[in-house]
Amino acid sequence: MAFDIEMIKNLYAAMPAKVAAARKLLNRPLTLSEKILFAHLHGDQKLENFERGGSYVDFGPDRVAMQDATAQMALLQFMQAGRPKVAVPSTVHCDHLISAKVEAKQDLQVATTESKEVYDFLASVSNKYGLGFWKPGAGIIHQVVLENYAFPGGLMIGTDSHTVNAGGLGMIAIGVGGADACDVMAGLPWELKWPKLIGIKLTGKLNGWTAPKDVILKVAGILTVKGGTGAIVEYFGEGATSMSCTGKGTICNMGAEIGATTSTFGYDASMSRYLSSTGRADVAALADTVAAHLTADPEVYASPEKYFDQVIEIDLTTLEPHLNGPFTPDLATPISKMKEAAAANGWPTKIEVGLIGSCTNSSYEDISRAVSLAKQVSEKGLTMKAEYMITPGSEQVRYTIERDGFLDVFSKIGAKVFANACGPCIGMWERVGAEKKEKNTIVHSFNRNFAKRADGNPNTYAFVGSPELITALAIAGDLAFNPLTDTLTNDKGEQVKLDAPTGDELPVKGFAVEDAGFQAPAEDGSNVIVAVDPTSKRLQLLDPFAAWEGTDLKLLRLLIKAKGKCTTDHISMAGPWLKFRGHLDNISNNLLIGAINFFNEKTDNVKSQINGNYDTVPNTQRAYKAAGVGTIVVGDENYGEGSSREHAAMEPRHLGVRVVLTKSFARIHETNLKKQGMLALTFAEKADYDKIQEDDSIDVTGLTSFAPGTPLTLVLTHKDGSVDTIKANHTYNQQQIEWFKAGGALNIIRKQVGK
Repeated sequence: MAFDIEMIKNLYAAMPAKVAAARKLLNRPLTLSEKILFAHLHGDQKLENFERGGSYVDFGPDRVAMQDATAQMALLQFMQAGRPKVAVPSTVHCDHLISAKVEAKQDLQVATTESKEVYDFLASVSNKYGLGFWKPGAGIIHQVVLENYAFPGGLMIGTDSHTVNAGGLGMIAIGVGGADACDVMAGLPWELKWPKLIGIKLTGKLNGWTAPKDVILKVAGILTVKGGTGAIVEYFGEGATSMSCTGKGTICNMGAEIGATTSTFGYDASMSRYLSSTGRADVAALADTVAAHLTADPEVYASPEKYFDQVIEIDLTTLEPHLNGPFTPDLATPISKMKEAAAANGWPTKIEVGLIGSCTNSSYEDISRAVSLAKQVSEKGLTMKAEYMITPGSEQVRYTIERDGFLDVFSKIGAKVFANACGPCIGMWERVGAEKKEKNTIVHSFNRNFAKRADGNPNTYAFVGSPELITALAIAGDLAFNPLTDTLTNDKGEQVKLDAPTGDELPVKGFAVEDAGFQAPAEDGSNVIVAVDPTSKRLQLLDPFAAWEGTDLKLLRLLIKAKGKCTTDHISMAGPWLKFRGHLDNISNNLLIGAINFFNEKTDNVKSQINGNYDTVPNTQRAYKAAGVGTIVVGDENYGEGSSREHAAMEPRHLGVRVVLTKSFARIHETNLKKQGMLALTFAEKADYDKIQEDDSIDVTGLTSFAPGTPLTLVLTHKDGSVDTIKANHTYNQQQIEWFKAGGALNIIRKQVGK
């Protein structure tokens, strides 16, 4: 029996009529993405022929999912909304606060002790307000959602950028900030700009060493880290239907790395098999009754160029395994070209560690294919040349692979099994020796590989690949090794070649688990007390941000002009800072400490216009705040790419930054800034970025007539007295302008819910 089966029944019952109405209005066939979006328009949203990339539209998502690091702030905001219970099914998953250091059991024990205060808070809030709670060790949010909550044709939001993983089960699943989650849990409509559509046609069939991961690694190379911004990527074709459901999930998961709003696949037999295998045959049976509405109309896939804004075709039969990196997930290199690329770029070829698992690649199929290679180590007389580490995606997967003997195989090659949590993928890896900052190479099946991401070492060159390719490379210990063509020397001095990986899509004996880690909420939570110690260093109740003062912003000072890539990891680092995700003031001490200052090429070192000295970014900004001086942050292209963490928007807001001005924004971060009452602006002329000087005094004018589509004006007064006047664009609609005026969306929610 599935969770929330009545909700799914009601959605499917209403879907045919809603799809028919949209098809009639548009007078053309519909893509799958359009069907799901039209079926989830909010009750107060008028049905229209919305403009792709232009119209702001209100939706009613089916559910909300949150991981423990982001849930703290989302639920602290929700507690101020005045509701006795969440309006839609919602869950909390404890996966981010568990460090990978020794092995699963010991690491989990340490986490439950160190983060007891946070876990108790999340459990009690969930119990009080009706959220499902998944305990530490239950698994990574996206794998648990795929196993329990995702369903074809649904719309969900989650406070993690890789929420998009659920597209593997035919959902529209979108990563958001906590304020968006708060809206939906409070029963309010959720706003999204109607997305553009990218169609990716997959022909042929995967074979040999090539895996679903290679599809998205190839796509990332084509589209780059921002090529999918503002778009839903819809996969289709014979190659799509030939792939496993969890393989589809892997592809959708890393859609976050191309900036896509989300990615999805049409409902097919692989999804039905997965639903049945995970105890949801009832959902599969329901989906079968509306199957025609859970994929695009036939005309769309027959002539995709008529219905998508961009179409890409990939032949899976000829697709080669890829490694992407280092330092960015879109630098795609076919394995046959890696030796040449490494030599040309000076990448260290000795592999120190191979890591598999994470929310991206921890399915039963992934592990079974990796274990087929692990078995060959002893069979062919080989030894592991690199350390090898495994992060199972859920307790259900971990228990099942232990039952089926996979963990024994891994143990024999010296593998280390970490807890069912994010671990190294998000920087929660206490890697011995990382503090030395030595130049080295690791390979992993995660999704991101920004500098310092995995172990905090800026000189760790991280490359992303499929679990099977990572396993082969860990056996060889050589980045230049191509398992398709190269041989290895065994203990007898013989040249042996690894056989191509094989594995089962789903466990032959079915999934099994003793304790999945789920805790249901109280039927009536009115008597549950949620206590936050006012002296806590981990948790802090929120105070409302101040409303706009009603005037233009004058005499702002430049806090930092960030140069180059500035992700949410640069703005608000994870790793050891995760412990402060529920305490806004404490975590604000990491504000922009990873960003590169344009004027001195240093990190966490900016000039104060109060005293002319250089100091850390947080110290400098706190001094500005104490002096009542507003500031501005200037950024480069795709500012705020990466994680959905709204702390990257809340920290500058809390410390008194008034404006973030960039060449362009990543979608989620721009929305997060708006939600917190910040001004998120872009240069009308990107070359004006060069006009920003270190000692500038900056005025923002036009705010008293702030309106959709009308640029604002910035007056830059330089140290020598000269002045530059530039235009800044924005994407605020009227509702978002009201968020700015009120001092943040939450201030409006309080009024709306309290009526």
